[in-house]
Amino acid sequence: MQNITAEELKARLDNGEILHIIDVREPHEHEDFNIGGLLLPLGDIRSLQTDPIDDLKEEEVIVYCRSGNRSGQACMVLDSLGFTNTKNLVGGMLNWESVYGR
Repeated sequence: MQNITAEELKARLDNGEILHIIDVREPHEHEDFNIGGLLLPLGDIRSLQTDPIDDLKEEEVIVYCRSGNRSGQACMVLDSLGFTNTKNLVGGMLNWESVYGR
């Protein structure tokens, strides 16, 4: 697992890069505000229900949550499942909103 900052991620999104972004928050959090990531709650990842992203094991996978804690845990689980390039969004959506708003 590596870290990625909101600034780095925003720049890459603004450049039109095709990214694999995973939101590990709960559905109500995702509905409230998200940056376009695929919703795959941490509980599902912990239960090894990663079918929607299993084909990304060799790809960069950027994971985010509210503060960076759950996404860090998710990255560790994904790494243990053979994902080779996970990145945790530092500060999560709290940091994103403080820098960029909604």
